Amino acid sequence: MELAAQGEYSIEQKGNILFVDAHGPFNDVMAQLYAKDMYEVCSTFKGECWASLVTYYGNALYTPEAESTLIALTKYRAQHGMIANASIILDSNCGDIQQMQLRRIYQGANMTFHVFCDINSAEKWLVDFMSRKIQTKKAQ
Repeated sequence: MELAAQGEYSIEQKGNILFVDAHGPFNDVMAQLYAKDMYEVCSTFKGECWASLVTYYGNALYTPEAESTLIALTKYRAQHGMIANASIILDSNCGDIQQMQLRRIYQGANMTFHVFCDINSAEKWLVDFMSRKIQTKKAQ
């Protein structure tokens, strides 16, 4: 089995949710590119509450440097309105390692997150979570 040197990703904004598709391993170069794109996207929310739904395809592991970059990025996103993440891990031989890395990234930023194995459950949880948070914020 041949592994790609680095992964790839796409980011799409739908309302107050960012949908990210991530393929393959993430080294520091890829994490830096992702962080740059994500910093730009954060500004589009203008302080409103938002969330991300990330689908990982395959063995999307992070190098230690990439993980550090993503922890710092997640702290920044939390300061700029991000309140939750739903992650989906598909077709992976190392899902347990991916979950540990995600736990360190999101817990390091005190971010609410859950890991799923199907997109529909993840999207339903995230939409419900966002609705409750927005209603609570309006009631205050």
